[in-house]
Parts: sequence; C-alpha cells; structure tokens
Amino acid sequence: MKPRQITLSTTPTDEDIAALRLGDIVYLDGLMYTAREGVYMRALEKQANIPMELPSQSAANFHCSPAARINEDGTYEMGAVTATASFRFAKWLPEWMAKSGAKLIIGKGGMSSKDYKSYFVPNGAVYLSTVGYGTGALLGRGIENVEAVHWVDELGLAQAMWVIRCKKMGPFIVASNLKGECLFERENAKIAENIDRVYEGTKPATLKRYGETDNRSDEVI
Repeated sequence: MKPRQITLSTTPTDEDIAALRLGDIVYLDGLMYTAREGVYMRALEKQANIPMELPSQSAANFHCSPAARINEDGTYEMGAVTATASFRFAKWLPEWMAKSGAKLIIGKGGMSSKDYKSYFVPNGAVYLSTVGYGTGALLGRGIENVEAVHWVDELGLAQAMWVIRCKKMGPFIVASNLKGECLFERENAKIAENIDRVYEGTKPATLKRYGETDNRSDEVI
C-alpha cells in the first residue's frame, strides 16, 4: 500500500501527533531548530537559557549538520542540511523533551523501540527519519530562510542552534509512534523471517559483524 503523505506543522497538536502512522511520509511547515550534543550540554548541563520560546515557536528538533555560513553583513546562507545519527544524543533527549516541549525529533537512523517507549512516549513525541542517504540538498529545497543562529561563538557552525523557516521540507518518514513502536524493527522482523531461506546452502560467516555477532538476523538494513 502506498504510504500516506502528510504536511505537518512544526507546532503540531496532540491530535496531529496521535494521527501519525508508522511509515507515513511527512513534510514540515514552520520553524525548525537544530540541536545536538553542543546545544544539549549547554542548555541542560550548563543551565544556559534557551534562546527561543519553546515549544510555542517550534516543537521540531532536527539533528543535523547544516551546510551554512554567516556572511560579513550578518546575513545567513544555508543550502543543504545533512541529518546525523540520533542515537548518539539519546541520553539527553528525555530531559530535553521535558524542558523544551519537543514533539518531533528528526534525524537519521532512529533508535530502538525501548528508547522510544522510555524517552518519547512519556513526552508525547515521535521520531521522523530522513529517507536514505544523500538527501541533504533535497531537504535544503524546503528552507525558506534562516531566521537566527544562536551560540555560534560558543559552539561553532555545526553545533550552533540554527532556526530555520521551512516550507514543505522533507520527505521524512514516521519511524516511531505514540505507542513506542519502531518502524525499522517492525520491517526488520519481517525480513528476518526469511533470512535462513535466503542463506540456505551458504557457508557460515568468516567474520563477525562489527566484531560482535555472526547472527544473520542482526543485519543492518
């Protein structure tokens, strides 16, 4: 069945979030901000004041490295936005979501259903994943303008908090829901049912994956 395509505000209502299904394709309208370990450490561990009114201005936190610059006249330029792996920031997310009211965490790769149930569900949040690799320029088409950049002197361009006005930015795929279910785990389970048949007649693996496992159901898709 063809996935649904949904245009979603970056300040979604609880009803908007509850209506999302695993595998839905989402495009975002409104203000989005970038925040990753630099922002989390500054706001949560150093207790710096968050320089935005959250979540009223935005409930969408993008884990990314923007291809951006600040011009000499103080204007901004941003072309591509490349998502980064969100699991690296998982330890900060419960506190960040509780403090910021973030409902949409956006990035690459996602997390496990255990993380979603422990971190996201209590905060009424879901995870949106980029679709494949090499989509930075595609996502950049959805940027209308950069409204502000915060903490660039303290954190640098990649780690700073960029505030982006976006219009139909995407596509993103709904990778978790309010039950804490995980799209990738669900689909991998379907694939794993046929793994033995696919490898039937082949020799055992010579090397263990990542030096840890030779269980073929642990393949990364």
